[in-house]
Amino acid sequence: MKFGVREICNVVFKAKNPMKIGKSTFKAGQPVLYIDTAKTSTIEGAATTVYAQGGRGNTRLIAWEGEKTLTFTVEDALLSPIGFSVLSGAGIFDDAEQNVHVHMTSAGTIIDGKVDLSSVLSANETIDNEGSNIFVVVTEADGSVTGRTLNATVNGDKKSLTVTGAQEGDSTVLVDYYVVKKANVASELQIDAEHFAGNYYVEASTLFRTQSGKDLPAEITLPNVKIQSNFTFSMASTGDPSTFTFTMDAFPDYTYFNKTKKVLCVMQIVNESDEDALEETVSVMKHLGDDESSI
Repeated sequence: MKFGVREICNVVFKAKNPMKIGKSTFKAGQPVLYIDTAKTSTIEGAATTVYAQGGRGNTRLIAWEGEKTLTFTVEDALLSPIGFSVLSGAGIFDDAEQNVHVHMTSAGTIIDGKVDLSSVLSANETIDNEGSNIFVVVTEADGSVTGRTLNATVNGDKKSLTVTGAQEGDSTVLVDYYVVKKANVASELQIDAEHFAGNYYVEASTLFRTQSGKDLPAEITLPNVKIQSNFTFSMASTGDPSTFTFTMDAFPDYTYFNKTKKVLCVMQIVNESDEDALEETVSVMKHLGDDESSI
């Protein structure tokens, strides 16, 4: 059977060991992340070759190969907080009982010595009442910042400010402040120097097309991958949107259904409609209790 490959992979990451991300706890083998918005997925194998050379012309006489490596790369078009945690090792702070402080800037107008920000705050949002974190900067009519600041205090409703020090003609201001939100509303991703992306059991589903035009389901299993903690966010108003690349180094390990041999990767191509092919096919992922030998 000959086939071509063009379809993208849907990928699932399963925990290799018990782990916790934010408030979610995952058992070993439990799915942690599904990627069904990938743009590209690539498997790349490499090996090192050394040669014995000699004779006239110092030609190659014998070759030895070793140091085989396999890298699986998935480029995702979209990213979730838990996806970013898997990619970077970042912690997720999402305790509903705790607050987070979110930076905001808003344009306002001084009316009777007050600046009302209730129109830009939701019903559950309040201004952080730490006065040292609030800066009210006078602006010109076109919105340009003058650099002159006014003193400000948070009023009892925590949605407006009382300002002092305004001069005649001062009417419009830019307010730099922090809003208090519940952590389950604003997901906070915490990147530190001690935590990195971990190891996962990865399964990828795609389609291989035969020469006759039939699409066959194909399953790719990598029993132990270590995600590289490198990432790049490109934020620009032109060009293509940023993508998020998961680069995984494969390590030998047992699959769930074959504990007799460690492998870097297993590929299965399912052709259920061809009965003759089924009779000749040997399971590449031996199930417990099967008598047939594995490849």
